Amino acid sequence: MRVFVTGATGFIGSAVVSELLRAGHEVIGLARSAEAADSLLKVGASVHRGSLDDLESLRSGAKVSDGVIHTAFNHDFSNMAAAGFTDQRAVQTFGEALAGSDRPLVVTSVIGHLTPGRIGTEEDVPDVNTAGKHRIPSEEEALSLAAKGVRVSVLRLPPSVHGDGDRGGFVPALIHAARRTGASAYVGEGSNHWSAVHRLDAARLFRLALEAAPAGSKLHAIGEEGVSIRKIAANIGRRLDLPVISKSMEAAPGHFGWLAHFASQNIQASSKLTQELLGWKPEHADLLSDLEGDYYFKS
Repeated sequence: MRVFVTGATGFIGSAVVSELLRAGHEVIGLARSAEAADSLLKVGASVHRGSLDDLESLRSGAKVSDGVIHTAFNHDFSNMAAAGFTDQRAVQTFGEALAGSDRPLVVTSVIGHLTPGRIGTEEDVPDVNTAGKHRIPSEEEALSLAAKGVRVSVLRLPPSVHGDGDRGGFVPALIHAARRTGASAYVGEGSNHWSAVHRLDAARLFRLALEAAPAGSKLHAIGEEGVSIRKIAANIGRRLDLPVISKSMEAAPGHFGWLAHFASQNIQASSKLTQELLGWKPEHADLLSDLEGDYYFKS
């Protein structure tokens, strides 16, 4: 299958590209820069120049493909509403290019838009009162395409997609905050949990979704339903030889910065239905084991 991949040189997208190539698929990667193009060519993928803001580049890439995996997203935490709008326009564009073809489209979404405080399932609908609400329009847009002849699936990712090469995720942000402030922290009693998945397990699920997910599927890339934030903070403190402390809700922004709201959230989910549907099972290291590796603590 000839697959058009956005975000193809990113932390998750690059793993998806490698997974697809190993499975015998041909990959066309979206590249904004010459550097990104070179990295795609080095791993054996083809290059399609463009960006999320260049809708014609998205349309033309989708039209010449047998399927699309959309992993790109503009993670501008200063204006997530605008980032969400850009993403929704991209999904609309893919829908227009693939309508009536029954070709697969896999759209990335998040667990963070599900109601917090309980274990979310694939059947749950997004909650507009959550920190992940900016991803709701894209998810709804994507799912509407099933009625337009697109074999679309939505793949929800947890707060932590971890593994070697993780530089911009939530866990690196916790490590950065610890280094900046001289302490590894959690909020309140640290009783909240984050769901998590290894990037290579997530990449395999993207491939399975492309190959076999029925139209309208909602999939959860969840390796662990909930990892204790207090345990994450303790591991970071031990690895950096820093004290582990509690921060009140009021003091959290001063320590965590943009991550403060997420650091206090209980964002848990199950992948039971996804595993039953596609035969996917997580195989790689869990989050706390990954924190024993040196790659998260290289200065």
